[in-house]
Amino acid sequence: MFKFGDLVVEVKRGDMRKQAADAICNPANSLMYMGGGAAGALKRAGGEEIEREALKQAPVPVGRAIATTAGKLRAQWVIHAPTMERPAVRTTGEKIYLATKAALECAESIGAKSLAIPGMGTGVGGVSFSNAARAMVKALREFALVSKSLKEIVLCDLSEKMIDAWRQALR
Repeated sequence: MFKFGDLVVEVKRGDMRKQAADAICNPANSLMYMGGGAAGALKRAGGEEIEREALKQAPVPVGRAIATTAGKLRAQWVIHAPTMERPAVRTTGEKIYLATKAALECAESIGAKSLAIPGMGTGVGGVSFSNAARAMVKALREFALVSKSLKEIVLCDLSEKMIDAWRQALR
């Protein structure tokens, strides 16, 4: 467990769809299609209504995020934070930073107290675990200075390499 001011950051290996956080982050594409990777997993577990609600708000540019229902997931909301403009394209560390920052700001704006975030941009986005972790932790450190309602971040991923990268970046 790590602390940045009042913000507690926990790193855990596991399935983000099963997290008990108020909100779960979907590393989305700007068009809001939830086909593969983390987005597809969230849609399969939570239901088609998550994607339907997100599509109504599309397109969402990288650097912005939206909240939708979480359907059948344990969370109350899914926060869709685009890391890429179109489905299944490469992304960058800078876009991951912007997406993470947008997800945190969106969670704060809806009054979430906890947010689960998977590794962003490390699947089809093609960013290395270490670069993604550094970008995400940079956004977390900056956000901790202004956070009011958000108190807990769970960095959760199935990949042990992502877990190790987060732990390195948080040190």
